[in-house]
Amino acid sequence: MSAVTDRPPAGNFLLRSPTSCAAPIPEPEAPIRWVPLAISAAGSVALSWYVWATYGGKFGALLVIGLFLGLALYHSRFGFTSAWRQLIAVGNGEGLRAHALLLGTAATLIALLIGTGTGLFGTTPKATAGPIGLALFVGAALFAVGMQLGGACASGTLFAVGSGQSSIVLTLGGFIAGSVLYTWAFPLFDGWPQVSGVLLADHVGWFGSWAITIAVLGLVVVATRVVQARRNPPPVGVPPTAKGFARVFRGSWPLLVGAVVLAVLAAAVVLVSGGTWGVTFAFALWGAKFLQLIGLHPETWEFWQTTSNAKSLASPIWTDKTSLTDIGIILGAAVAAAAAGTWKIHSEIPWRTAIASVLGGILMGIGARLAGGCNIGAYLAGISTGSLHGWLWGIFALGGTWIGLKLRPLFGLANPKPADSIC
Repeated sequence: MSAVTDRPPAGNFLLRSPTSCAAPIPEPEAPIRWVPLAISAAGSVALSWYVWATYGGKFGALLVIGLFLGLALYHSRFGFTSAWRQLIAVGNGEGLRAHALLLGTAATLIALLIGTGTGLFGTTPKATAGPIGLALFVGAALFAVGMQLGGACASGTLFAVGSGQSSIVLTLGGFIAGSVLYTWAFPLFDGWPQVSGVLLADHVGWFGSWAITIAVLGLVVVATRVVQARRNPPPVGVPPTAKGFARVFRGSWPLLVGAVVLAVLAAAVVLVSGGTWGVTFAFALWGAKFLQLIGLHPETWEFWQTTSNAKSLASPIWTDKTSLTDIGIILGAAVAAAAAGTWKIHSEIPWRTAIASVLGGILMGIGARLAGGCNIGAYLAGISTGSLHGWLWGIFALGGTWIGLKLRPLFGLANPKPADSIC
């Protein structure tokens, strides 16, 4: 491709972001995969009905929210792993600016819910400040390294598995294994130095917390545009897309549309459950329940003997908020991928990619539990509720991303380069 430069006039970087060449024209969508669509849609409806009828409206609603999360994540291809990789490797901040829109919209909606005490099913929404200390810093960095090796973040792992990406199934397996490893070795990880978290609303009220969050996100947008203007990176690749009204159901959605929809759904989790959207606790829970199934006793481990964790382990997964939204994401992404004609199981996985997938998953499993959350449970939930630990998680995750990019070539994984036509 010729080196056509889409560089804005000097001083105009706040409005446009330069790229080294024009963005590619998206290809037409593939034909609908009717069999996967029928199976995933029927499974989604049947499971939603079962959970709603058996365990009640609150849990049924959480599963349905998860389904819509899966649809939105896949149709917008909303990524955290790729956004940080593109920023660090070549300076393209498009993905991080989409994060800012997601975070700002979620912060606005969640502030309204928590500030007014509005909740459904007898819940009262509340926010808690995550602790700040060595575990947070190390956990965020480890998680980010794992993202770059495993090829997906926590939410990305779920929607990629739903869409049939076989290598990410290995990432999910490693994610569960790493989570189990952490719970087994919990005494080694417990007690690392930390201080109590900071919730902005406790000091400046919910309006002040919201205003500070929006202001900082605005600075993030400006900073990414300055970086992009200086580095003039390749444009972000575009997936195949439907045209007209069919795009709503078959994709692909503009990234910023996905950001807004995901923010609304993140607020819906708060409205229904009273707590923020999370992903990774379910992986530790699933791993523990599997060990019980084969005759082992993780319930004797210190991690599972705390009151809340013991209750989760003793209860069905259909009453666990995180499990419900996670399962919903997988099913919703399967529906979206089949509707887009892209659902496909990839049977050939290079051995180095397979090793990276498993290793990346293990690092994410350990890192998420150390940090008390992932790109969703710590980064999105923390920043959108005005908890300082969310911002610190993001900063250390950027550092971990830099390390992960240095390690990717060892496993045959490519990084974006300035001379590429897309990143």
